[in-house]
Amino acid sequence: MSKLGFIGLGIMGAPMAAHLVKAGHEVFLNTRSKVPADLLTGQARACKSAKEVAEKADILFLMLPDTPDVATVLFAENGVAAGLGKGKTVVDMSSISPMETKEFAKKINTLGCDYLDAPVSGGEVGAKAASLTIMVGGPDAVFERVKPLFELMGKNITLVGGNGDGQTCKVANQIIVALNIAAVGEALLFASKAGADPAKVRQALMGGFAASRILEVHGERMIKRTFNPGFRIGLHQKDLGLALAGARTLGLALPQTAGAAQLMQVCSANGMQDLDHSALVRALELMADHQVAKA
Repeated sequence: MSKLGFIGLGIMGAPMAAHLVKAGHEVFLNTRSKVPADLLTGQARACKSAKEVAEKADILFLMLPDTPDVATVLFAENGVAAGLGKGKTVVDMSSISPMETKEFAKKINTLGCDYLDAPVSGGEVGAKAASLTIMVGGPDAVFERVKPLFELMGKNITLVGGNGDGQTCKVANQIIVALNIAAVGEALLFASKAGADPAKVRQALMGGFAASRILEVHGERMIKRTFNPGFRIGLHQKDLGLALAGARTLGLALPQTAGAAQLMQVCSANGMQDLDHSALVRALELMADHQVAKA
């Protein structure tokens, strides 16, 4: 059993940490608010700071909202870096900037420690079911050492390349997911406005080439109006911002990504940033003055 640390116990982080605790590991926990009481079982212990977690754990996992949050947790006065000793490993499972990730890795490496970026896909459902897709960037040997722990949290685990490549893969994932949500939203809105039953349209499409996980899960959310967050619009909007910023740096045009980002901005401007990203359809509905389905 390893001595592990987990920092960031939100919608995703809490169930991910719970899998490590359930497996019998000694897990040191820290989060911005109070550590959930149901996590403090077995060998799980709450710590007062990120520094304390780093002092006690050999492998530390981070699951935080955005790039500045990771920078603060790693390098603030009582941050992870202040408590690290040589030979320890930092694993950032947040979805943040690939460019900044490379710089974070270099700073941690200079302390004699290893670094993996390992963002995930699968949302709250995947976190609870330990079925997350995990996209990893970092050295092969470090990946192999941490892989058994990843397997407690996810199913599809891939070493994509070096530090930063895991985050690049996650940005690509978020582009695909956002455009699929927009496509499903437009299709169901079209069907509904034309007078067809969107639930039956979705059922029919699930048997054809248009079938997708987004149509299955998020299409149902659009029809049943269940927009409680599995993955919030505000977070997905942040990820598309990373994509567009990276595109500017690389000299790329991502017009469809920009369009999806604007739809999410419409939602945020109307107070919907904390709804599930399937609620992107609400932006389309506002423009059409028509809902896919009634609540």
